[in-house]
Amino acid sequence: MKHSKSVLANLAISYLTIVIVIVLFLCSVFYLYFPRNYKEEIRNKNQIILENAANYIESAVFQRVQQIYLDLSLENSVNIDLYTKETLQGNHSRIIDIQDLLKKEVTNNSDIVYAVHLFYPLQKVLISSVYGLKYYDEASKDTFATMDWIDKMQGNDTGFVWNEVRMVPQDINTNVSSNNSMNPLISYAHSFPFNSTGEQSKLIIAIDIKEAAVSEIIRNVMPSDYANTFIIGESGQIISAADDRILGSRTDNNAYITKILSSNTAADSFTDTINQIPSVVSYHNFTTNKWKIYNVTSTDDYYSKSILLQKVVLLICLLTIIMGIILSGMFTIAIYNPLQRLMSRIKGLFDTVPDAERNEYTLIGTAFNTLTHKVSSLEETLQANNPVIKHNVVLNMLRNSYSSEELAEQLYSLHISMEYANFCCMVIDPVSKGIEPLSPKSSQYVIYRLINQLEAIDFHESQLIAEELPDRKIAVIVCTNHLEEGLLEQLSRFIYSEVNPGVDQYCQLAVGQWVQQFVDVHRSFAEAQQLIKYAYFLPEIAMIQDLTLLNREHSNNEIPQAFLLKFKEKLQARNIDEVTAAIDHLIVHLREGMYSADYCHIILLNMVSMYSEGLKSVQYKPSGSLKLDVYKQHAFIQNIVGFREWLVNSIAAFYIYMEQRSEERNVESIETVKEYISKHLSEELSLDIVAGNVFISPKYLSKIFKEETGINYIDYVTDKRMEKALELMASTDMTVEQIANTVGYGSSAYFIKKFKGINGCTPKDYTRNLIKQA
Repeated sequence: MKHSKSVLANLAISYLTIVIVIVLFLCSVFYLYFPRNYKEEIRNKNQIILENAANYIESAVFQRVQQIYLDLSLENSVNIDLYTKETLQGNHSRIIDIQDLLKKEVTNNSDIVYAVHLFYPLQKVLISSVYGLKYYDEASKDTFATMDWIDKMQGNDTGFVWNEVRMVPQDINTNVSSNNSMNPLISYAHSFPFNSTGEQSKLIIAIDIKEAAVSEIIRNVMPSDYANTFIIGESGQIISAADDRILGSRTDNNAYITKILSSNTAADSFTDTINQIPSVVSYHNFTTNKWKIYNVTSTDDYYSKSILLQKVVLLICLLTIIMGIILSGMFTIAIYNPLQRLMSRIKGLFDTVPDAERNEYTLIGTAFNTLTHKVSSLEETLQANNPVIKHNVVLNMLRNSYSSEELAEQLYSLHISMEYANFCCMVIDPVSKGIEPLSPKSSQYVIYRLINQLEAIDFHESQLIAEELPDRKIAVIVCTNHLEEGLLEQLSRFIYSEVNPGVDQYCQLAVGQWVQQFVDVHRSFAEAQQLIKYAYFLPEIAMIQDLTLLNREHSNNEIPQAFLLKFKEKLQARNIDEVTAAIDHLIVHLREGMYSADYCHIILLNMVSMYSEGLKSVQYKPSGSLKLDVYKQHAFIQNIVGFREWLVNSIAAFYIYMEQRSEERNVESIETVKEYISKHLSEELSLDIVAGNVFISPKYLSKIFKEETGINYIDYVTDKRMEKALELMASTDMTVEQIANTVGYGSSAYFIKKFKGINGCTPKDYTRNLIKQA
């Protein structure tokens, strides 16, 4: 155990040394650098908080007040334009509406707005949300003493004025008392129309802002610095402060105030001695007006957190060393325990007990040598399974399941070179009369033989990689450095001439376009996979590579239903020439029209279904080669030419068979006709329609009907309709018109005529006789 203890001790010493060195180094860095950096961070953070407060006041108060002015200016429901009137006589209702509008704006913005006023210089009249209608004259100048924005606007060459804070009594007509407190208000006045100056304005819109709203924002954003934060105007007047008693007063003529007012920067901070106390002064300009917000903080308070942080860093370093020692021991034990378990397992691999004095690492090395031999054996097994691996890799590549790095790794493991400049994918459908009937094992052998022959082709310094697809088609990846014109055509001819699996083989080929990267081969494969569908309909083309055919895949066009109905009609009429013409007409449209391959196969299947239904309707039970299910026969057809040949020949054989059987089944056919007539008396029962539904020609039906029943077809139908009419008259209360429709006469007059000709009386006379007899 001597060596085991040495390994454990070495691990413990290594961990402890690393932990102590790293912790001491980090402690030194934190102690020397971090507090200094933290001071700057605190200062920047305080500047950001001040900027946030300024931006908040801008958006929540100043810009909002400007929006209120715009709302009043653009208000459509109430016209505030009274400046065109020399007097207000006759406009009392409009004044009331204007005052209601002002009150509504105050109510909607009561959190920041105290009052809204409209002053008309021409009429010298004030309309206020608080004071109502006031005339501006010598006798009432004391009332307007608090509205100094009027004089400022009338002497202003700009369009607006931000009036600094002023103390306004709640009631301007009453002296200040305990019941008439003073409100600190900030006013925003703007001329109307918008582009006019204060001197030219015909209307002044003023909005009184609650200073408390601004102060509350500062309290919420900067709660710890609220008492030391102020807003001052251009002249140094205090506009907002925590102490209401100093609002409106001028700041002391201090150097830091002068520096703030004279600064042209948008925001800054600096240190200064204020009242013999070192302090940090931070300020920020408002963009809406030329006011500034600033705060003053003692440096002792400002950096007290930094001094505390230094002590906290030292304490954390000490605790970190202690925790590092504990974790080092835990990690040493945690790492050594798996090593012990590994040693136990390694010892179990040896036939003889290893020397106890041998070092763990020596034993591990011996174990690795043993594993190396086993890995070599595994590689030989993988080599034997290489075709299966190659099959999966190629299919995943064609499905675009690999990134470029993964694909390179997989191909490298299979020793497949990617050093080619051009790639494309060819899909081969080995359509064969010989393959289909083979057992799965035999057909698999045929396909693999074809794949091996393809990969063995040595063609123009090109390489072919072939694999079977899940649908028994073959994907061939063509890799070449020489993209010569006609290369694919030569390759297809070579495949047709050289590749012969030993059965009656007929290949259909389709090729996607060339790509320059192996990883993009899946695009060429997707195109070839779509194109191979059209080989069924274009068997005369040796290799499908016309990419315009892909446009048909996205087409929603459909064959006119009349084409299929015509085929069905001709099929029922049993005229082989007309049926052949209908089949040719449909096939031409499927080959040349803008229809997808899948849709074309559905149409062919519909034709087979119509043919099958016709066979079932006459209980067609042939023998010999015709005994196979038509759907199974259709599944073995190789192309559209074979489909036409099979369908025409099959229908012709069916017609011959039916003609031979018709003489034996005349009676059965007549009974079928009678049953059909009985069930469809209300419908049209012309000879052509009934003959088509029982698959007998009209002429032949007329002939055998007369021979079997002794009366012609028309008379029989008329007799059955009259019998039904007599039955309905005797058992129901239906009208003549209803009975006529029920038994297949569209005109009641024609029904009455036929009824009288057969029964000698009209339907009404017949009904009366029935009632009398009852």
